[in-house]
Amino acid sequence: MELLKTNHLNPREKSAFRLHMLYSILEGIVLGVLALNEFVFIKSLKGSNFELGILFQFSVVVYTGLIFINEFLRRIKSKKKLLRITALVTRLPLLLLFFFPKNELALRGDSHYHLLFLAIFFMYFLAAPIVLPNINLFLKSAYRNENFSKLYSSATSINKIVMLVVTFAYGLLLDWNQYAYTSVFPFIAVIGIVSVFLLSKIDYQPVEKAELKKTFLQSVQSSWKDMWLLMKSNKPYLHFEIGFMLYGFAFMSTVAVITIYFDRALGLNYSSIAFYKNSYNIIAILLLPFFGRLLGKIDPRKFAALTFGAMMLFLFFLALTEYFPFYVEILNIKLYFMLLFYILFHSIFAATMSLVWYIGSSYFGKDEEAGDLQAVHLSLTGVRALFAPLIGVLFYELFGFTLTFGMAIFLLLIAIMLMVWSYRKEKVKV
Repeated sequence: MELLKTNHLNPREKSAFRLHMLYSILEGIVLGVLALNEFVFIKSLKGSNFELGILFQFSVVVYTGLIFINEFLRRIKSKKKLLRITALVTRLPLLLLFFFPKNELALRGDSHYHLLFLAIFFMYFLAAPIVLPNINLFLKSAYRNENFSKLYSSATSINKIVMLVVTFAYGLLLDWNQYAYTSVFPFIAVIGIVSVFLLSKIDYQPVEKAELKKTFLQSVQSSWKDMWLLMKSNKPYLHFEIGFMLYGFAFMSTVAVITIYFDRALGLNYSSIAFYKNSYNIIAILLLPFFGRLLGKIDPRKFAALTFGAMMLFLFFLALTEYFPFYVEILNIKLYFMLLFYILFHSIFAATMSLVWYIGSSYFGKDEEAGDLQAVHLSLTGVRALFAPLIGVLFYELFGFTLTFGMAIFLLLIAIMLMVWSYRKEKVKV
């Protein structure tokens, strides 16, 4: 398989790539289960619309913590130890899901299990602002520039293959027993811990910096100042992040609404939901090597414009499905004709966003700035998560599906125009 050829790599890259691949496989299992998490919450746990919005909000609002902890992340010498502690603290609470009830009566209404479920996954998502910047830092240190996006896209392809297989199997399991999540998540807790431990074994040599003694407040102020100056002094990166703010609001305001749409408007079961997720992910896997090479050749803002355009189109065809609800049912799967276009454009979005969101920011600075650039990127993700998901649910409850999707499409159009304008006006200097 061309994705796995390592003849052109040096020994350090080969070692890092092996660990990166193992991490990606195990995380693929975890993500395959989490892919249906919102549907589990609304269908099996009978959670409310706003609780569903909060569940998604937790998955991204944790990035606001990077505004405060980025300075400490940068200063911590034993990053490997930090990753291992993070894995244990954030993954072990998943074991509690084993004790959740397996009957609808205990879960209806304002069940305290809804709150416990939200708390468990808030703890799980707390790992992201620590793990994700360090992934970029470790890999950017281990991989040469010319191999970075190619190796990252290869690992992402394997990750998605594992994820789609697990998602489909998990969907079938949930259709057979909607409370199967109580048995699955304890295994996911162990797999999640092992995956981060493997990631921490990648050889990373930190750049020696002069040690400065600062108080907590001074460190936070310094981190905030550095992050602000990083954007202010790097106009292409600033434009890139503004575009992502617009895209991010469009994305976050529709994620929970799409979950509700699939359940309430289209009446999809777990198998159907898994089918649609897997369909666009399969095509995304096939497209990833091409887009991985493309990202290494073109400006990330042009790449982002392509990504935003793909999302704009998949939302358009998703919204049309309510007005043209024609489908055939095959093996308990509802195949809507209009959703075939949704699958096509969502696959382009999934392939491109999995690259530009995780590593696009790295192209705007030097190797040693990769962690800081991604920290700013993730922090801004957390900022928009403070309000976007719940505003999306509120907008849906007030105006319905069509206007909610229309608002997101409008924001994406502005983001595309900004990326094109920025590319023509400001060149990247590294």
